[in-house]
Amino acid sequence: MLGQSLFVLASAALALGSPVEKRDVVCRSPIPDPPLPTTGGATELPPVPDNLELKVIALGLGIQNYTCASVGATPVSTGALAMFYDISLLYPESGPNALTIEKFNQLPAFALNHHDIPLHFNDSTVGRVSIEGPGASLKRPFTRAAPLDLGDEYGSIPFLGRHFFNSDGAPTFILQRGSINVVAAKKASVPAPGSADPGPAGTGAVAWLALDANANSRGASLVYRVETAGGNSHGCAQAAGQDSTGYSAQYWFYGPK
Repeated sequence: MLGQSLFVLASAALALGSPVEKRDVVCRSPIPDPPLPTTGGATELPPVPDNLELKVIALGLGIQNYTCASVGATPVSTGALAMFYDISLLYPESGPNALTIEKFNQLPAFALNHHDIPLHFNDSTVGRVSIEGPGASLKRPFTRAAPLDLGDEYGSIPFLGRHFFNSDGAPTFILQRGSINVVAAKKASVPAPGSADPGPAGTGAVAWLALDANANSRGASLVYRVETAGGNSHGCAQAAGQDSTGYSAQYWFYGPK
């Protein structure tokens, strides 16, 4: 829990043969959660409800998947796969390794442009729209649980969990060894700002999202995908088939206070 109350407990001083000196307990106001990023556009994602608090901020690094039914068709999203890393203590004033807000918000773009996507990929390009968009392994898409090493710029970021779409096509997040286990549905979407990093393929940044967790989820009830980089499809102009594009984003997880 990032927003927590800090209490200063008064001590009782005992003097030999003297009564206990009473001191008032001083309670400081709770530390507010960091403000959710905004696009600066005409429409923003819905605000965080007052009864929720921030649980964790994650960096997602993976691929967005699409299908092209025919040449010239509009790409249809078929889900995503991503490894997640805990960046909560990199937020400004959150710890000894905290970043400036500018550098914190640039983290997804840096990771996408300077680190390999941490997934296992298929070698075959059969049925793919573009050789630049290979698909993840169907048998073992995820790499081992390990920190993300971003070198001198950001250091080593702890592994947090994985993101995928389940058999019903619902976005699923399993973090902190299952203490956060969320199956969600899209609540709202707004375009990424024009300044967002388009990714190495230059396809553009995917939209920012608000996702509601279903009733069977635990650990979080609302998820925001913000500060996106890359992830849009290569398009269907050249061929029909499957497509995948690297992306990165911040994910903010909220749950009951």
